[in-house]
Amino acid sequence: MLFEDDQGSSKLDFGEHGLDTRPLAERMRPHTIEHYVGQAHLLSSGKPLASMIAQKSISSMILWGPPGTGKTSLARLLAENADVRWLGLSAVLAGVKDVREAVSRAELNKSQGAKTVLFVDEVHRFNKAQQDAFLPHVENGLLTFIGATTENPSFEVNAALLSRARVFVIKALSAEELNLVINRAKALLNVSVTKGAAQLLVEAADGDARRMLNLLETAVQMVANDEQAIDTQEIESAFGQKLRRFDKGGDRFYEQISALHKSVRGSAPDAALYWFCRMLDGGADPLYIGRRLIRMASEDVGNADPRALALTLSAVEAYERLGPPEGDLALAHAVLYLASVPKSDAVYNAYNQAMALVKETDSYDVPMHIRNAPTAMMKGMGYGAEYRHAHNEITSEGAYAAGETYFPEELGEKAFYLPLDQGLEAKIKARMARLRALDESAEYKDV
Repeated sequence: MLFEDDQGSSKLDFGEHGLDTRPLAERMRPHTIEHYVGQAHLLSSGKPLASMIAQKSISSMILWGPPGTGKTSLARLLAENADVRWLGLSAVLAGVKDVREAVSRAELNKSQGAKTVLFVDEVHRFNKAQQDAFLPHVENGLLTFIGATTENPSFEVNAALLSRARVFVIKALSAEELNLVINRAKALLNVSVTKGAAQLLVEAADGDARRMLNLLETAVQMVANDEQAIDTQEIESAFGQKLRRFDKGGDRFYEQISALHKSVRGSAPDAALYWFCRMLDGGADPLYIGRRLIRMASEDVGNADPRALALTLSAVEAYERLGPPEGDLALAHAVLYLASVPKSDAVYNAYNQAMALVKETDSYDVPMHIRNAPTAMMKGMGYGAEYRHAHNEITSEGAYAAGETYFPEELGEKAFYLPLDQGLEAKIKARMARLRALDESAEYKDV
C-alpha cells in the first residue's frame, strides 16, 4: 500500500544478524519533541507550534523548506503529541485511488473514536485532481492535512487547499544544529569523528541533515582502522565532490537570481559576482543567467550607460562560442560591468507606463500629418500633409521641428521617459529639457 498507518515508518528493521539495517538517517529520526533538532522559530516557547504542542492539538498545515530539515519527523511528532492516527502518502507514487483508500481508513478511525492526520510528502507533486480528492474531507474535519514540500506552496498547491492550511517555513539546519546531530550519530554508531571531519560534514551538508548522515554512514563503511575513527580522508572519499543545495527550477533558484539582480541594481559588484558564482557552482544554466543580465542592462542601467547592453550581448555571444569554463569569464565580465556603472530605470519605467496607457485606451488613429503617403491617392486624401521634416529645420539643438506633435490628438502630449541625473542619461535629460524649451517657445509664437 502507498500509505503508512500508525507508526509504521518508525518500526525497527532487523536483518538476519539481529541488527537494525535501516539507513542511519532513518534510525536517527527523533522519537520525542525534546529530541528534535532545529526550527526554534516554530518550537520555542510562545512560538506557533509550541502552543499547539502544549495544547496537544493539531491543525492542517504545510511544512515548506529544504530537504533534510526534519519536515516528516516534525509532522509525525505533532501527530503523536495530539494522539491522532497517522496516514502517510508520497505524492510521487500515490494516485487518486490511494487518496480514496486513505479516506476510507480515516472513516474507520472515526468510527473507532480516533482522529486522523493525512501526511502528504512532496505535496507539490499532487495534481489538481488528487488534491481535490481529499479537500472535502479536510473541510468536513475527517482529515487533518499536513503537507511537506520543498517548493513554494503558493505556486504549487491549489488555492482552496492552501486557504485551509497554515504554511510554516522550515529552515535549513545551522552548523551548530548539524554538529548536535553528528554527536548523536557518533554515539549511535560508536565511532569517533575528528573536528576536521565534522567540519567537512557540516559544509557538505549545506543545511541538509539527511545528506550529512548519509555521508557519515558511507564514511563509516569505508573506514579502514579498528578504532572506527573518522577523519577528513574518509569524509572526502565519501562525498567526492561537494554538492550544493540548489534547485534549478525551484525557490532557491529564483532566490539566487533575485540576489544577483538586486546586487547589480545596488551597484555591489563583489556581491553580484558572489551570487553569479554561487549559481554557476550550483548548476544553473549560464545562458539563463546571460539572458537575465541582458534584461538588467536595459532595466537597471538603461541610457545611463547604453554600452552595457552591447557589452552584455557580446558576453552572452562569447559564452555561446566558448562554452564553460572560458565563457564563464565573459559572463563574469558583464556582471561586474553592469554592477559598476551608473544606474537608471527610466527606460524600464517609461516602457511600463506607455504599455499601460496603450492597454487602457482606445486604438486611436495615427494623426494625418505623420502618416506615410506612398501613393498619389493617399497624398490626395491628406496623408502626410503639413508634416515638418526635422532635418529641414535647424535650431540651436540641431535638426528639430520645435512644437511639432506626434501623439494622437485624443491623448495629447504625454511624458513617459524621464531621464535621471546618472551617467550619459544626465546629458540626455539636459538636452530633452532644452528641446522642451524650444517647443514652449514655438507654441508661444503660434499664439
